[in-house]
Amino acid sequence: MTLAVLTTDGGNALTPADATRLAADLEAALHAAGATEVERLGDTPGIRLREISQRAQDANEPLLICADNLVAHPSLLWTLATEPSGRSTALIVADPAGDLRADRGQVIAAPGGDGTARFVGALRVAPGDLPALDKVADRPDLLPALLDEGVVPIATPVRLLHAEQVRTEPELAGARAAVAAVDEDAARLRLAVKEKDDFFTTYAVSTWSPIVTRTAARLGLSPTAVTWLSVLLSVLAAAGFWQASRPAMIAGGILLYLGFVLDCVDGQLARYTRTFGAFGGWLDTMADRGKEYVVYAGLAAGAERIGLPFAWPLAITAILLQTVRHMTDAWYGQLHDEAAARPAAAQTGVGARLSAASTKVQGDTGSVAYWLKRIVVFPIGERWALIAILAMLTNGRIALAAVVGFGLLAFAYTLALRSLRSLSMRVSVLDKRDKALYRDDGPLVRGILQRLGGPMPLTFAALGATASLALIVSFLAGWTAAPARVELAVTAVLVLSAGLPARNGHRGPLDWLVPAFLRAGEYLLVAAVGLIDEVPPPVVFLLLFALALRHYDRIARMEKGAPAGNAAGVVLGWDVRVVVLALLALLGWATLAEALLAAVVGGLFLINAVVDWRSGKT
Repeated sequence: MTLAVLTTDGGNALTPADATRLAADLEAALHAAGATEVERLGDTPGIRLREISQRAQDANEPLLICADNLVAHPSLLWTLATEPSGRSTALIVADPAGDLRADRGQVIAAPGGDGTARFVGALRVAPGDLPALDKVADRPDLLPALLDEGVVPIATPVRLLHAEQVRTEPELAGARAAVAAVDEDAARLRLAVKEKDDFFTTYAVSTWSPIVTRTAARLGLSPTAVTWLSVLLSVLAAAGFWQASRPAMIAGGILLYLGFVLDCVDGQLARYTRTFGAFGGWLDTMADRGKEYVVYAGLAAGAERIGLPFAWPLAITAILLQTVRHMTDAWYGQLHDEAAARPAAAQTGVGARLSAASTKVQGDTGSVAYWLKRIVVFPIGERWALIAILAMLTNGRIALAAVVGFGLLAFAYTLALRSLRSLSMRVSVLDKRDKALYRDDGPLVRGILQRLGGPMPLTFAALGATASLALIVSFLAGWTAAPARVELAVTAVLVLSAGLPARNGHRGPLDWLVPAFLRAGEYLLVAAVGLIDEVPPPVVFLLLFALALRHYDRIARMEKGAPAGNAAGVVLGWDVRVVVLALLALLGWATLAEALLAAVVGGLFLINAVVDWRSGKT
């Protein structure tokens, strides 16, 4: 059951016939958007709205609310009703004199004159926000009232379509003419393309990918099917890179590009057909990382095949770097959303100036500064373009070296600026989640180490990462010689010390970095053991690949609103993995340790994913 409500605008001067026809049109559009019942509020709007809201709460369903004087393309109400995040959302139009702003896709109040948008009378209230609606049901200005209650809706911008509230006959006629002047299907297809994307994606993919999207829709392909096709093309590209002949490298580059096109098309198809699901969103995120890392392996294997040394160490560095980077991306995104949801937590100092400069550049869409800012972070489109071009023209080792080099520069840039900005945001985010889950703490931390206690979770996590990195540098510089058992044991203990402050609140301004430092400490220790004990590099890479999938799984479930999955993997948290790796390495069984961990971690990930998929949890 999905309920919808038509509210009445008291200032409406439409004739009864036109008002009745408009309400009937809206009722039909709401039914088409998925509403099973459409109610009118009548003479006691506040009381009636509370009654309908309570029905929606009892059914744990969202409530669609629409002004009865709204003239809009029906697909806009469909877009509201099918918001994939499950959160509340509001229909807005751009307006320099408006009292709202869309910050990172969220609607926030802008009473100080810095508004960029205004509300046009339609919103979807998520089940979790219905109690707030009960409190403000008597107010005529529902959206501002909900914002005052702390509700942070998703912004649904009108963009290429049309929506406006009308109060007179001329306004009604003009609005209907504006709606009729737009080819709704063509606009929807174009709107399926992300409004702001990366440079390569914008100019080398999105210029023609809507054709593929429309074809896929006509063929009846689902977004998930397109995702699997993208995976297939990327695996074939990796196979071409492994073969390593010039024709195979050229074919691999072309296949990689086409796989990336389909990677964009699956999201466009989901938005065009409004076909969303937790599993599809999760699969899209997981496939992105899995495809990229399979390509790294193909490049390294191909370079080794033709006798080029150091390719596997570059692939290991690339997977480690990108995974840690993506951990910082995910948690900074959560932090930024939290800050946007709390306008009272205004930034000050350097962070405020950086945020203002970033906002100004982002607002100047298409300028040189705008594109430089988007390119410098080395997003996936730019990474795949670089890999494809260098693979076709050179070899896998050069492609991997470029990924590592540009990745390091991008990581340094983003980490420095984000750290400065987060210092002034005065919000925390990790303490609002299941810390143990996202830290990936196992029984050793949960049952023993955190009971011992310790301050400064970020400091201890950074200490472990620094110790692992120092062991690698020391060995490469010749300061530490194999078998380096004492050094390895000390490093493992320092990495494990990050479990001491696990129970403490992670409320520091930089504590969003804790998961990334924990990943860095463990991954660098895996690389150090592989280096010191001469573990075959493909085995080291395979273990890092399995660990990356495990950690991306947690993040993807959080971002896509999917359930956390079964708890079987808690037994093999980062602490237990470090102990198993260190003990077996000290006994001289490093290769067995890394191969065994790769099999167990990868196997648990696959079992969890398949079980949740079949049970409908993802």
